[in-house]
Amino acid sequence: MSDYILHCFGQSGNAYKVALMLNLCGCDWQPRFVDFFNGETRGAAFRDSCNEMGEVPVLEHGGQRLTQSGAILTHLAERHGRFGGHDAEERYDILRWILFDNHKFTSYFATLRFMVGLKKMGESPVTEFLRARALAAFDIVEKHLAKRSFMVGDTPTIADISMVGYLYYPEETGIDRSAFPNIEAWTRRIAALPGWAHPYDLMPREPG
Repeated sequence: MSDYILHCFGQSGNAYKVALMLNLCGCDWQPRFVDFFNGETRGAAFRDSCNEMGEVPVLEHGGQRLTQSGAILTHLAERHGRFGGHDAEERYDILRWILFDNHKFTSYFATLRFMVGLKKMGESPVTEFLRARALAAFDIVEKHLAKRSFMVGDTPTIADISMVGYLYYPEETGIDRSAFPNIEAWTRRIAALPGWAHPYDLMPREPG
């Protein structure tokens, strides 16, 4: 049995953040498919036995079960001594960007992708709002990356791994990514790291 078991599904960028971290750290891990689109995470069995929040990712290791991608990434960085920053100042800055990611960068973009790219709901005042908020968050990161290669310090950290999680998916969002050349170059730098793989190559994907 593998050292780590990741409860996930391929379309989840939050699960991909953890899958990518495991791969970059060279961990012995395996995915366990969660049937999100058929309601598994909303069922009592999943919430009672796996995660009361009804979400992926869930990471099992050594009898411990961890949830929430930011917490899992922090745990893995501490355990493996990689991507966690060089000192306390960098660690606090990493936390700052992970909180920003969860509140604004991933939050709005991922919801927009789910509605437009996965569920094909079409345009509405809701998608217009989400796109505007996502673009505002993208603009902040674009400017931040204008004079640096990674989000914190001069090497990649879990801030990068968290924030890049949804940026390799092909589904349509209505956002012109070419308008953000610094973000696009950053995604290429992360993709060049040893152990990087596309989310659909790391995790089983729900058909359709």
